[in-house]
Amino acid sequence: MSKRILFLGGTGVISAASVTRAVELGHDVTVLNRGESTVRPLPDAVRRVTADLRDAASVREAVGDEDFDVVAEFLAFTPEHVQADIDLFEGRVGQYVFISSASAYQTPPSRLPVTESTPLRNPFWQYSRDKIACEDLLVGAYRERGFPATIVRPSHTYDRTLLPTSGGWTDIARMRAGKPVVVHGDGTSLWTITHTRDFAVGFAGLLGNPYAVGDTFHITGDHAPTWNQIYGWLGEAAGVEPVLAHVSSEAIAAAHPELGPGLIGDKAHSMVFDNSKVQALVPDFATTVPFWEGAAEMIAWYDQHPEAQVVDAELDAVFDRLVG
Repeated sequence: MSKRILFLGGTGVISAASVTRAVELGHDVTVLNRGESTVRPLPDAVRRVTADLRDAASVREAVGDEDFDVVAEFLAFTPEHVQADIDLFEGRVGQYVFISSASAYQTPPSRLPVTESTPLRNPFWQYSRDKIACEDLLVGAYRERGFPATIVRPSHTYDRTLLPTSGGWTDIARMRAGKPVVVHGDGTSLWTITHTRDFAVGFAGLLGNPYAVGDTFHITGDHAPTWNQIYGWLGEAAGVEPVLAHVSSEAIAAAHPELGPGLIGDKAHSMVFDNSKVQALVPDFATTVPFWEGAAEMIAWYDQHPEAQVVDAELDAVFDRLVG
């Protein structure tokens, strides 16, 4: 049955494919964002609404008195953002789906695979703690008043534009120049990496599903290569054999503090997930794009878009010092 779905955000790495999937399933989709140009154009069937999500009055004016079967929130990062949504949509939405993060899980995890009942605690990354606080607010609203929240925790989700390594295109440029690329740790930790098209199947399958209301799901792939493999497949796609220089995450964080939270609070640890909960509600959800295919898709896109081939000179110099 077709649902009226409002996406808050809808042109990002994760959300764009989910919008497309919802349209393919026959839903009536509206996307609200700032209306800026994007490398991920919306399907023609989508209704576009322009507003500043950080301005509650702007959003209220944009949506008027409309009711929605589903509101999918991709751009809320603090409890204040979520509270603004509750204030606006409570009583006029059948399901509110909040995009949290798998980095909210206990870091490092005491047991693998991670399940939805794994404790939430990340002392290393403020981003993750803010997501936990958002979840706490929604769980309270559901328990106290029945606010129809569903919480979704993606892990590392990518599309053709989002290189997964710490250096992004700087790493690819170093590979092609014959310079060593810095890999955190010994490169053997397992990292679940999920193509956005696969994520979209699981996500869209939860929209309007009454069994998902009041519950929490992570949506990740079952593909968990090592970081050595991830860098290797990127090098292969770039036409080179990369030289890997293994450096501790702590040393990388000390040399370039901006990388610290995402490394120490996430990528430095093996993360493997049990996806049986979402698969029980969305049987079509599966990993169909392994990363060796995703890597080829990425490098092909960057080679076709030289304007995106930006080398971070400061980070490049940091990597030189770390491998020197």
